[in-house]
Amino acid sequence: MRKTIQAQGAPAAIGPYSHAVSADGFLFTSGQIPLVPETGKLAGDTIEVQANQVLDNLEAVLKAAGMTFANVVKTTVFLTDLADFAAVNAIYAQRFPEDPPARSCVQVSALPGGARMEMELIACR
Repeated sequence: MRKTIQAQGAPAAIGPYSHAVSADGFLFTSGQIPLVPETGKLAGDTIEVQANQVLDNLEAVLKAAGMTFANVVKTTVFLTDLADFAAVNAIYAQRFPEDPPARSCVQVSALPGGARMEMELIACR
């Protein structure tokens, strides 16, 4: 069974996509950039502020699907500058303190709205 997820606590989609799709016990999220849900504007200029906002947005999507970070099995992180890797890693470790999921991290030339980071994830029940 396939179900689309729209999360109240996550920023509105800026294109024709859902926050996530649930199928056969798995949840596949769209990438989240560091938009503040209440304003639709980027959260701060530092990678630390942006990373926390991205993770807050993803947490809201997980919650809307009845899941938490403990359900996450795979993440993909997109950074506009790999020099931010260590700072993002430190924040990421706070959200995944035990049994962290598999992860890929790549540098990209640009992200929507001038964001420094985007992340998507896969979770399962």
